[in-house]
Amino acid sequence: MDNPGVLYETMEEDTRDTGAMRDAALQAANRLQEAGFAAFWAGGCVRDMLLGRPPADYDIATGAVPDQVCALFPGAVAVGKSFGVVRAPVNGLFLEVATFRRDHSYTDGRRPESVSFSDPPTDASRRDFTVNALFYDPVADEIHDYVNGRADLDARLIRCVGDPALRFSEDYLRMLRAVRFASTLEFSIEPATRSAIEENAALISAISSERIRVEITRALVESPRAGEALELLDSAGLLAHILPEVVAMKGQEQPPAFHPEGDVFRHTVLMLNEITAPSPELAWAVLLHDVGKPPTARMGPDRIRFDGHAEHGAAMAREIMRRLHFSSEQIDTVTRCVRDHMRFMSVPNMKRSTLRKMVGAPTFPVELELHRVDCVASHGDTSNYDTLTRFQQEMADEPILPDPWVTGNDLIKLGLREGPELGAWKRKAYELQLEEKAENKQVLLEWISSQLPPANT
Repeated sequence: MDNPGVLYETMEEDTRDTGAMRDAALQAANRLQEAGFAAFWAGGCVRDMLLGRPPADYDIATGAVPDQVCALFPGAVAVGKSFGVVRAPVNGLFLEVATFRRDHSYTDGRRPESVSFSDPPTDASRRDFTVNALFYDPVADEIHDYVNGRADLDARLIRCVGDPALRFSEDYLRMLRAVRFASTLEFSIEPATRSAIEENAALISAISSERIRVEITRALVESPRAGEALELLDSAGLLAHILPEVVAMKGQEQPPAFHPEGDVFRHTVLMLNEITAPSPELAWAVLLHDVGKPPTARMGPDRIRFDGHAEHGAAMAREIMRRLHFSSEQIDTVTRCVRDHMRFMSVPNMKRSTLRKMVGAPTFPVELELHRVDCVASHGDTSNYDTLTRFQQEMADEPILPDPWVTGNDLIKLGLREGPELGAWKRKAYELQLEEKAENKQVLLEWISSQLPPANT
């Protein structure tokens, strides 16, 4: 073999990935090669294609320097010119095109102080993991593997390129990325790489909250078994430095009658394993729904109890998510789910109006799935979940929360004044409407009028 970095074999066609992004990536490589530059698809897209997974995007690695790339792609934007990165427009889409490079000294645990342009083997050697350091020439249909990444793909291993301690000292976030890739791809972490994570786990605290949030969320949302991702974060030593409140759930006993599965951490792991393709809001609601149990635990006369743990947990969830810089909307959704998750116990005794308000809430789909996995991962009784899904079906042909018949102006005409009493009557009127205790607005107003003292009529 003339070039030890090339495996002369044809990549199997990924029939699921024939879209516009792939076509644009092929056209970009063609244009660069026709101009005399090496141009390969690089990194994650090559990994995913070899695994039979549809790539989320395509990155191009090339021998052309940024000015040359910009000349070949009118309208290109040099988003990181000093690092050789250009966003190039192709067929209405933007592709990231990066010049082959060598990274020089790192001092902040995030990015190199400078880079110099290089060649494919050197570029591969500065990447994080071997399975992410593969190149593919779509024109010649050749895989370029300079770091034995194919062997690690076959062995289902996440292995650092070169010295793991050095790779992690360059960018501390790579430790979290190792866990994410292992969890989402269902790979193992190679022993030396795993040891380096454990030895350097404390350094993750130096990474920005935003970057940590992205990696943790992706691990929870994209992993086929998100609970195992949580366990890996914990056993690798990272979780204690990111979410100590979650680590505190380990060893926190629960009443066996309700939680035969074990402690709060084990319960949460089982719940996370149960969810499939969750939204970020659902994943974080599951993760944090019982975070208030350890600080509220007390031994009662009959069993261990967690008085007010939902309210306490909601306050903790809000603080955790603020710390990780989630959006206000996401924080509000997750906080509400954590605060209200215990109310599902009362479903059999709820009035119809209460059920309608519950089911009509914008957060209800997340709350309902949280309740389902909560039951499945503990006592197994899903009767309240079944009741709510039947109620949803009953309400399928009408608005769950119709507009109120009775307004404040209607009540003022009956003699009420603005204030708490008027608000209380508005709520009562809407409840009666939802309960279907009145045929129409006029009947409801006549009833309210009959209930008011003479001074108001």
